[in-house]
Amino acid sequence: QVQVTESGGGSVQAGGSLRLSCAATRRTSSNNGVGWFRQVAGNEREFVASISWRGDSQVYADSVKGRFEISRDNAKGTVWLQMNRLTPDDTAVYVCGIGRGAYYGRSVGQYQYWGQGTQVTVHS
Repeated sequence: QVQVTESGGGSVQAGGSLRLSCAATRRTSSNNGVGWFRQVAGNEREFVASISWRGDSQVYADSVKGRFEISRDNAKGTVWLQMNRLTPDDTAVYVCGIGRGAYYGRSVGQYQYWGQGTQVTVHS
């Protein structure tokens, strides 16, 4: 059973920063693409950012490009999402997904393991 755990969420003022962490079973996650998604109650899960298994390629949603940065350390089995210049529109539960094989695109259906998520709240 693969376990995925997110941490680092919290409450910040607009313009602030947070760094989210995603820890997964190392044997599985080191060879897989990893994506961050976010979800607001009643809405579909929205793609935020993803990273290749080597960590040498990243994809970002237009809404976060230039403000968020995704990175990973396979030796630690951890993926981070550095979020800067946060706005109230970034408020959501942020969820980490482990891709099917090397996949690291935008499609929710191509991620096979998910964590429970971590809440991010940005106050204006």
